[in-house]
Amino acid sequence: MRPFLYSALTIGLATTGLASAETAVNVIDASHNPASNFLAYTEFELSGEPLAEALGLDLDILDVAALNKPTEFDYTAGVEAYEYSEEAMYALNYQSQMGPHLVNGPSNATRGGDFAALNKRISTFAAAVAFPESEIHANLYPISLPYTSGTSKLNIDNNIKTIPGESVDVIDAMGKSSKQTTVIPAYVNDYSLVAWDKTSFNKTLNPASIGGILLKEVMWSQDFLGGMHETESDEEVEAESSTQDSGPYSLGVSAADGFQGLLLTEISIDKMQLLQNKLAYDGKTLGAKLTPQYDATKHPIWFPHSIRVEETQKNGVNALGKLTINNSSSTLQDTWMLLWPTSEYYAFTDQRTQNTAQNPAFLSIFDNAPFTAAPSINTDTNTSNDVSANDAFSLASNLSNALFKNLDVLHFNTKAGTFVDSVIDGKQSNTITTFDAAYSIVALSIYQRAQDALPVGYASADGGNVNLNTPQGKRALELINQQASFLSKQAKTSNGLIADNVSIGKAANGKTSLATQFATIRGLIAAALATKNDQYFTDAKALFLAVEKQQFDSNIGTWADEPGKATTHTPFTAAAISGGLREVILHLANQEKDKEPALSLKHLTSRYVSWFKTVINGGAQLAEWDAETGEHRLAKNNNNDSDNDGVLSIIGAGYAPTMANKVSVQ
Repeated sequence: MRPFLYSALTIGLATTGLASAETAVNVIDASHNPASNFLAYTEFELSGEPLAEALGLDLDILDVAALNKPTEFDYTAGVEAYEYSEEAMYALNYQSQMGPHLVNGPSNATRGGDFAALNKRISTFAAAVAFPESEIHANLYPISLPYTSGTSKLNIDNNIKTIPGESVDVIDAMGKSSKQTTVIPAYVNDYSLVAWDKTSFNKTLNPASIGGILLKEVMWSQDFLGGMHETESDEEVEAESSTQDSGPYSLGVSAADGFQGLLLTEISIDKMQLLQNKLAYDGKTLGAKLTPQYDATKHPIWFPHSIRVEETQKNGVNALGKLTINNSSSTLQDTWMLLWPTSEYYAFTDQRTQNTAQNPAFLSIFDNAPFTAAPSINTDTNTSNDVSANDAFSLASNLSNALFKNLDVLHFNTKAGTFVDSVIDGKQSNTITTFDAAYSIVALSIYQRAQDALPVGYASADGGNVNLNTPQGKRALELINQQASFLSKQAKTSNGLIADNVSIGKAANGKTSLATQFATIRGLIAAALATKNDQYFTDAKALFLAVEKQQFDSNIGTWADEPGKATTHTPFTAAAISGGLREVILHLANQEKDKEPALSLKHLTSRYVSWFKTVINGGAQLAEWDAETGEHRLAKNNNNDSDNDGVLSIIGAGYAPTMANKVSVQ
């Protein structure tokens, strides 16, 4: 539900190093993992319009129907990466049916627990943003939380019913101009037609999968609800007061975006209620009581790695039945992938009296209309007396602090100065997956900023007018510093690259995948920004130059684990490359007197395009939704790739607009 004109990235760019015609991208595993997919799509979102704005570019000239204009980088980052991020979220949350329906969730249970109650709630959202209820998609199937995995295979074909669309002037990916007469397929307005293959669903709950989509939801919610709009004209305005949402103004940056933001927030609150009240585990009982006074040193409580679901039907749709633990361990990946989004939520919903810099638009969302305000005892300067509650801020506070304590107490090896992969029966493992250790730094940096009332979301590298310097924030910085130091010193192999896995007390060696290199770059730059220690910038720069020298494969026009050999890319790889390369562009690119060719802005943006076109558009992105990235259903002669960008329509591909779990690139 975004307009057709987008921000433009106007860097002068001569794209070099693009893949040869012989480059093959083969799908090995088409399944969908919300953990990896939505980490990648979050990095894509941050590498989209926010990157454009950070580079000081004109944000008013991109047209989704004019591919690769004004430059390939402009379009790739500002439209494709950004929109793939949004549409995949809708595919899982509203269309897939891969989880329990929101009608059967804890929030709706307090209002009656049936569709009448949920429909009334949705009507409240529409009224709050002045969005016509007639424009809400038919057969919307919002899920409270996702199952661990499934396949986004669709049951649609070329003969689906359509209605007339519009005539669009198009410049396709080949540079060919034409006028296309479009039609609108029935699934655009009826989401029951794009449900996923139910037989493929792995009906278990995994914290990382829950965290992945929760992160995607909160990033877009902050974007959609970060301002207000004039009710009559739908023009965005900056919120100057938390009580501005009355009379001529409504919530959300537009009516459509505001509605999405409120519905996503409702879904997110359901997730956090389920985590707090049903999915916490103390080694004996699932649903252990998790409170703000939780002490990880005395009675650890965590979120087990895998919980089997006996799915039931209630109100004619999916509901959670009996839950049984499959794997009770606490893993580093599960922990940081929940810490990041709950920390974003803490900042988004922050109602602390000390935080005088909170966006008034956010305060207006959580003032009891439409979402419950936090109890005053949870917003004063005394955190020791906080209580458990089911409002958004109390949930985010309780969860993020508990997850932080678990990172610190359960997963941090004090002697080695690093986070370890897992804790089983109270015992830490001796292994470190460097990808997860690096991203733990990213999650901790967001946690620290949220606790100290510094900007997060799109502004997570910016300064702020307030810094509360909380004890939690200070401890987070200590952990960030130690983990970054470990990665720079203990995880580096003899060739200057970072090992995928490290065992405590042993020299780093073994595989050095692209995912690990770019995740480490991402983590080191986050550490430099958080701790103000420029040595981590230096370490990240040295690592990127080593990747350029040793892992760029000129035959395929992008990086490879080992040049000349096939590389398996997952969405985790895509996340790391998108995030790591973005941070290099923003923080390590040559300044006026710098002469390093590999760090020129022209070179870096060219690398971004060649990677995205080769790997993501080349096969990792299974399909694209209509209209938002230039793909149209045509009235005549439809070839299922109307924009000739290599990514098929969902009819042509037979998949939702998600990423494959694994592709091989050679």
